Amino acid sequence: MGVVLAAGSRTTAAIQWRADDRFRSSHRCFASAEDSAMKITSIETLPVEVPVDRRVGQVANAKGFRFRSHLLMVFVRTDADIDGVGEITASPDWSGETSLGAKALIDRHLAPRLIGEDPRRVRYCMGHFSRTFANPFAKAGLEMALFDILGKSSGASVSQILGGAVRDEQLPLRFPVMPVGPQESADAARKMVQEGFGTIKLKVGHDPLEFDLERLRLVRDAVGPNVRITVDANGGWSVNEAICAAPRLEEYGVVFVEQPVDRLDLEGLAYVRSRIRLPVMADESVFTVQDALRCLELRAADIISVYPGKNGGLLNCVTIASMAEAAGVHCAIGSNLEWDVGSAMMAHVSVALPNICVERYAADIIGPVFHTERSILSPLMERGGYVRVPQGPGLGVEVDRESVERCGEA
Repeated sequence: MGVVLAAGSRTTAAIQWRADDRFRSSHRCFASAEDSAMKITSIETLPVEVPVDRRVGQVANAKGFRFRSHLLMVFVRTDADIDGVGEITASPDWSGETSLGAKALIDRHLAPRLIGEDPRRVRYCMGHFSRTFANPFAKAGLEMALFDILGKSSGASVSQILGGAVRDEQLPLRFPVMPVGPQESADAARKMVQEGFGTIKLKVGHDPLEFDLERLRLVRDAVGPNVRITVDANGGWSVNEAICAAPRLEEYGVVFVEQPVDRLDLEGLAYVRSRIRLPVMADESVFTVQDALRCLELRAADIISVYPGKNGGLLNCVTIASMAEAAGVHCAIGSNLEWDVGSAMMAHVSVALPNICVERYAADIIGPVFHTERSILSPLMERGGYVRVPQGPGLGVEVDRESVERCGEA
């Protein structure tokens, strides 16, 4: 790597990193700037509002219900006529981000730093935002578009850039049953199992514990003994509630419990894990690489839920999955109800990272199931309960611009 050593004390030398030298030395597989220059010329952001299909089921968690998804589409254009698309999933009650807030951040602060840069230098470009606090979904949407361009320019898919598929490119999904009444929960679970889903995720924590346990009982009766069931409290339980619930969850064959306690209470999560036999998944507790490190240090989880949006991009997602693998902790692919472009990125991640154990923990790539509109021309859903990784360079998807603009917010 290129460094400049400055004259100084006998014991220490000041080191100045040269980003250009660092990139050239570690990315020789790609054409250098001198060989084939490419520059970002413009970045467009488009807020969209996508209805949720109520026939599939209500979308909710311990914090409330959602009837529409507010997202931000990002279009990065270059002087080489190779463009990239990204997507930002905004859920203010979950991540604190909004589509209009992400638009303002990108338009005014992030995009100007990228104009004129080579989009294929993804890590270098994202390094511009390393000091931008929070806003992981906004940064992930931009990074997504850069990876799309990198793949298109090199003829490789995102999963190939990551090293290629390590598993079948048809990925099993788990269907979330939202916090509705016991019989309604059972009916929804039965319907989706009949459509091909092999795993049901029961959302809990919104109602009293006994109410949720009755829902679980009826769901198990409805789907039979061979369907896998997980529960997700979205941080809605206290430590004591989580510990008290665990034996009952085991009674009904629950595979693991996801984010049982508040996301900021990692010590509480670790305590719950030490007191119960069920595996514990950390989701909201792990946004950043630093969150993941602390979670692993405290041994707070058996599984970590990762996805590019929450983690601030694919690069961070890969780092967290690798850290967890080194610590002997599995990962699973989570969701914030992405639309089609975001779901495509999640599919590439799921198929390429060995420690995202889709075979054991079915993927949460559920946006295509719930949204009434499509943002791409070829659907990701092949049949009920499965999604196929898109083929082709970059994300492997072609945007349905007419559909996207139809969903544009006024």
